[in-house]
Amino acid sequence: MKTLVIALGGNALLQRGEALTWENQYRNIDKVAASLGRLAQKYRLALVHGNGPQVGMLALQNAQCQHAEPWPLDVLVAESQGMIGYMLAQRLAAQPDMPNITTVLTRIEIDPNDPAFDDPGKFIGPVYAREQQDELEQRYGWQMKTDGHWVRRVVPSPRPKKILDSDAIKQLLESKHMVVCCGGGGIPVANGAHTEAVIDKDLAAALLAQQLNADGLIILTDADAVYAHWGTEKQYAIRAATPEQLAPLAKNDGSMGPKVAAVSDFVRSQKKSAWIGALDQIDLILAGRAGTCIRYAPD
Repeated sequence: MKTLVIALGGNALLQRGEALTWENQYRNIDKVAASLGRLAQKYRLALVHGNGPQVGMLALQNAQCQHAEPWPLDVLVAESQGMIGYMLAQRLAAQPDMPNITTVLTRIEIDPNDPAFDDPGKFIGPVYAREQQDELEQRYGWQMKTDGHWVRRVVPSPRPKKILDSDAIKQLLESKHMVVCCGGGGIPVANGAHTEAVIDKDLAAALLAQQLNADGLIILTDADAVYAHWGTEKQYAIRAATPEQLAPLAKNDGSMGPKVAAVSDFVRSQKKSAWIGALDQIDLILAGRAGTCIRYAPD
């Protein structure tokens, strides 16, 4: 049985502008549960999920607590792994003929000297009106940047170097478990110290797929494909391309660029295919009728 790594975006589980409630997250999980159930009959599945809205919510709740010092982001990432992993497991286990589902608290090694610490750029938490920026920065000590028509908190996002718990993940997959892992990009670990950072879940998923020698990587998000000429009258969905053809789009823009870069790394290193598409279109994506397939093309 082949192995797929599937990355579920935090913004897909709680969509942009949507209230950060557990009911909304369950509803969005339900959109993909049946498709994942069908895939689980054909593949070993490792599910990686984002946590941008969720960990930002936890950090905001933490900052508003008057009776305790704020907890570091690495601990809050671990908290979000348990929360989202539990919710995924509950909904997926309700599908017929599902395998055992196990959530693995996953640590990922990062470089404490990564240049990302000097230029925070990873969005977390809810969006705010631009006129709120000064007040929020002064109240919480946040750094904020523009995100579309809004502003949003940003934190450092160092590159993942090594998934420390990949052996456990591999053993569970070989025992026919569906594994929820590397949640929120994984818990950033550097020399045993607390780390104020959040790892990009797409880069973590690509690294996991490489360490597992997976047969494919799928990144599911709130966009239905990679688009050429995005935001113009000439825009169109790219259905299939090589990493070289998509290279101009693989830029650190906080949106589609990191996803393209992540899948391109996997395709080049493993010489296997990867896909990007919408959360509720997994079946169509693998059938080549939706999303974008990034395929290996030998020189």
